[in-house]
Order: sequence, then C-alpha cells, then structure tokens
Amino acid sequence: MSITKKVTILAVGLGLVTLSACGSSGGDDQESGSGGSGTVTLVSHNSWAASKDVIAAFEKQSGYKVKVLEDGDAGSAVNKAILTKDNPQGDVFFGVDNTLLSRALDNGLFQSYEAEGSDLILPEYRVDEGKHRVTPIDTGDVCVNYDKEWFSERDLTPPKTFDDLIKPEYENLLVVENASTSSPGLGFLLGTAAKYGDEGWTDYWKKLKANGVKVVDGWEQAYNEEFSGSAGGKQAKGDRPLVVSYASSPPAEVIYADPKPTTAPTGVADGTCFRQIEYAGLLSNAKNPEGGKALLDFLLTKEFQADMPLNMFVYPVREGAQVPEEFTKYGPQAKDPETMDPARIAENRDQWVKSWTSLVLK
Repeated sequence: MSITKKVTILAVGLGLVTLSACGSSGGDDQESGSGGSGTVTLVSHNSWAASKDVIAAFEKQSGYKVKVLEDGDAGSAVNKAILTKDNPQGDVFFGVDNTLLSRALDNGLFQSYEAEGSDLILPEYRVDEGKHRVTPIDTGDVCVNYDKEWFSERDLTPPKTFDDLIKPEYENLLVVENASTSSPGLGFLLGTAAKYGDEGWTDYWKKLKANGVKVVDGWEQAYNEEFSGSAGGKQAKGDRPLVVSYASSPPAEVIYADPKPTTAPTGVADGTCFRQIEYAGLLSNAKNPEGGKALLDFLLTKEFQADMPLNMFVYPVREGAQVPEEFTKYGPQAKDPETMDPARIAENRDQWVKSWTSLVLK
C-alpha cells in the first residue's frame, strides 16, 4: 500500500510472484528494443507483486525481460534510490507515494517521460504534469481497521472518526505504526494534520497518547502481530482490536481465508482515512531508458491496472480499469478521505515527523 504497503499475508504459494530476468548478465542484458533479449530492471519496495501471465505478456510483446529488485519498505527504498541515483540499480522505480514524492523530485531521482496512456489517468491523481517526472500508478486509503468480533462480544460500537479514537471507551485499543519508519504510519500522521491543522494535530496526538495508543515500527508487526482481527494477529494472540492499516485490508481477509467467510471479519473506520497515491518514474542515468519507457507504458495498460488490486491490494488510477467484486463489496474506497497537497507535505513533513517523534515516543 507505498500507497505503499506490505501485504505479507500474500505468500508465494498464492501465486503472487516477483519475476527476475531469465537472461544471463553481459552482452544480452545490454540489448534493447522490441524483439531483443534485453533486461529492464524495476526497483521497488517489498510489496511489489504481479501476476505471472501479465508480466509474461509484456515480455513477449516488448522483447524485454523484467527483473525486479525489492529494496525494503517505501521509505528506505526511496532513500537508497536517491543515494545511488548517479549509478542506479535499475531503470524504473516503483513505489514512491505522495507522502515522499517531494523528497524524490527535489533530489533529481527521475528524468522526464510522459508515459503512453497518461491521458487516461483520472484527473484527481495527476501530478507534475509540466515535467512528467513521475507517473501515477495506483491509489489506496490508510485507515483504522477494527476487529468486528471483539467489539460485538463487548456490545461496543466501533469508532468511526479521528475524534472517536480519543474517547475513554477506546482506551488502550489502538496500535499505530511509527511515522518516521512506516508509510502507513506517516499517512496516518498526515491524516491527523489534514484534519486538525498545523496547530491542532499535536494536541490531538497528546490526547491519543494519553488514551493508550501503542506505537510499533511497521505495518507487518502492527497488523499481523498486534491486531486481534487479522488472521496473523489471531495466531499471534494480538490484543489490540484497532489498527492503522488500509481500506483494502478487509477484502484480503476474505479472499485468503479458508474457508471463506460470508462477511469480512474486519471493518474500516471511514472517518480516519488518508488517501495515498503511488507513482513510478524513469530513473535518472537509467542504463536501459528505452526499456524503462516501455515498462512505464505497460504499468498504465488496462491489463496491468486491472491486475493490481488482487496482487497489491490497491486501486487502479486509469479510467475504465476493472475493480474486483471483492473490493467493492468488502473494501470500497473511502468516500471522503483526508488529502493533502504534495507541496504542503514537502514543506512540513520532516518537521512534523520530528515533532511527532518527540511528542509520542519520548
């Protein structure tokens, strides 16, 4: 979710794959162009996933083999890409979202390229249209999820809004991710800043801390260990029935359950959502820029856009891309999520994270 997230409940055995190049290193890898045997390398966070047949179709049509290098969570992957921009690991970077976009652009991570199909991107997701250094690929909502069974057993109404989370009845129930190390953690912080403003968000977090919020390093620990409502959390005997995750987490709990429940075991507090948008771009100094351009074009095709939801549990950004029924039934997009202009994020992000760390972790 980059809209960057780690869907660790999706195992290799479920058919979600990261494909590596079949060709050997050396001469063949340097070739490019349709019908050639060159390799195009995609650098991404750990949540990249795509269907084998969809990637194979691109390889057949373009003549390029796809190699994927996963490089940690979104924040660390972006930072490493910036440090290696003069001699990049690959040709395309996928997984920088609107919370980190300015850091990538200000450091010259990408070169300009207007991908084929850019005119079909829904207007609300377009950015940097004058320079075309990044291409929107997917979107999703960071939201508080709740354990339906836990609240039902106690005859307690689940929270719906940010304001609800600081009420006494929800004391010691919420687990969140560290805003300095986690993409959803940062998204949740930005959601509170969008909701309460430059001054009000700190007061809100003081109340949230007083109400017993628990902070862990990342999404995997929060969702699969601490949260009582997820399949992983139940196995780990997690005791927190509220967690910062994604609006698309409930359908994942249905799709990969065995046997499948008739309703999702988790729900979403719609008034706590922050919208993330995830981008890809052609890396500066890419060794195979033509292959990179072909790959960026492919990421906007209807085939890839329709393939994303059940692989990375995100929503497409292209007009007319099909969304699975499970998403519309169990994980619809938030109707009125908090949003923030990337320029405001760029201006305030580092100071907000610093203030948040001092306030919440000390």
